[in-house]
Amino acid sequence: AELWDEILFKQPESSHEGDCPICCLPLSLDNEKSAVFSCCVTTICHGCVLANRAREKQNKLQHACPFCRRPMAKTEKDSETNYIKRAAVNDPRALVQVGINHSNRGDHQSAAEHFAKAAELGDAEAHHMLSVWYRNGIGVEK
Repeated sequence: AELWDEILFKQPESSHEGDCPICCLPLSLDNEKSAVFSCCVTTICHGCVLANRAREKQNKLQHACPFCRRPMAKTEKDSETNYIKRAAVNDPRALVQVGINHSNRGDHQSAAEHFAKAAELGDAEAHHMLSVWYRNGIGVEK
């Protein structure tokens, strides 16, 4: 029974989310345990985010992305501009985020187009969003 529990509750080696690019540990499937930064559209685990904040506070530095070190976006508009720039160069994660932003504004047609492009580039979240939308007839024909 002990061996079974060990196998059952073992941390997976990886997931479709990939690994944190800083500490190289697998990213959690729980999106609340990681953060996506709009400057480089990189997902970082909360451990590395917190370590970066502590380093910034200790050294009295400006808040910056832990991965690319660009200053953090100060407003939602700045974040959206960053996502749009990344989407223009076919970054699948940025395309998904731009699609989500369009969806939140009620522009489901444009959102579906962004999800479709991200799905073509292999983004699992985009595939999931499209499958839900097709099932429910949102932004696409049911």
